[in-house]
Amino acid sequence: MRTVVVATRNAHKVKEISALLSEAGVALRLVPIDEIAPLAELREDEDTFEGNALAKARQAAAATKLAAIADDSGVEVDALGGAPGVWSARYAGEPCDDGRNNDKLVHQMTGVPAEKRGARYRCAAVYVDPARGVEVVRTGACEVRVLEAGRGSGGFGYDPLMLVESLGKSMAEIPLAEKNRLSHRAFAFRALATALREHGVV
Repeated sequence: MRTVVVATRNAHKVKEISALLSEAGVALRLVPIDEIAPLAELREDEDTFEGNALAKARQAAAATKLAAIADDSGVEVDALGGAPGVWSARYAGEPCDDGRNNDKLVHQMTGVPAEKRGARYRCAAVYVDPARGVEVVRTGACEVRVLEAGRGSGGFGYDPLMLVESLGKSMAEIPLAEKNRLSHRAFAFRALATALREHGVV
């Protein structure tokens, strides 16, 4: 089984990506970058999700000499002109902190009426294998609405604040198996899995 480094230090994300690819029939041994190159830098200084994901995967591949998978994702809130966007993880400043990011979003959305609280999660998923000259990028999105207060204890990031209207639940109230059918990351990684098969990677 091919070993692939995952360019993230978020254990929740590694678990989710592994489940998504497995469900899509892609058999890869995914290893978090900290297990191989804990000192590797993963810079995210591009202005698009695709650019950030590619940058992280290229850096991870260079540091480990392995093929790499990365994603970049975030929330685009209509009432905030698409913010926080690529700054989602660092919305409240460094160090990154989900609680402070959520608190800032709640504050920024104070007084915004229900009909103007539309938002979407976006994700860019990439696979980079410099040895074979392969770079694959796929994207996905999931429409949500911003709640006035967090609900649920699952998920991570902005999940407690993001309502999936068709289910009447926040992303943090949805079991992982169900989330993996409808999330932005699910759409992006299912598309990536298809592309990897087309490229003969798996």
